Amino acid sequence: MATESLQDLYITELKDAFSAEQQILKALPKMEKEASDAELQNAFREHRQVTEEHVRRLEHIMERYNEKPKGKKCKGMEGIIEEGEEMMKQSNGEARDAALISVAQRVEHYEMAMYGALRTYANQLGRTEDATLLQRTLNEEGDADKHLTYIAESRVNQDAIA
Repeated sequence: MATESLQDLYITELKDAFSAEQQILKALPKMEKEASDAELQNAFREHRQVTEEHVRRLEHIMERYNEKPKGKKCKGMEGIIEEGEEMMKQSNGEARDAALISVAQRVEHYEMAMYGALRTYANQLGRTEDATLLQRTLNEEGDADKHLTYIAESRVNQDAIA
C-alpha cells in the first residue's frame, strides 16, 4: 500500500506496531527464562500479559478500518531483539540480568516512540477512541520502563558490579 496520506501512514504504522508486539511476545518467555533475578522474571511474565492486551487493542483498532493487522515485519524491533539475543549470549550471572534489563528498556523506548506517534496521528485524524487506547498502551510501556529501572537500580546493577 502506498502511503499518500496521514491515514495511510497511520494504518501502516499500526501494522508495524502489531508486528513489533508479536515479536515481543515471542521474545519475553526467553528473557524470563534467562533472568536469574526473581523480580525480573516476574516483570517479564507480567509484561507478556500486558503485551497480549496491546495486541488485542491493535486488533480492535484495525477492525474498525477493515484492515488485517498483519503486514511486513517490523525491522526496528527485529534489530533490537537480535541485539538482545547477542548480549544474552555474551553475558553471565548478574551481568546477564543487567543486560536483559538494558535490552528490555530499549524495547520499551522503541514502543513508547511508536505509540506516541500513533496516538498523535489518531488525535489529528479525529480518532479519539483510538487515541485513548493508544495513550493507555503508551502509559503502560512507560510504567514497564520505570519498573525495569527500579529493578536495575535497587539490586541488579549493584549485584553485577561484583
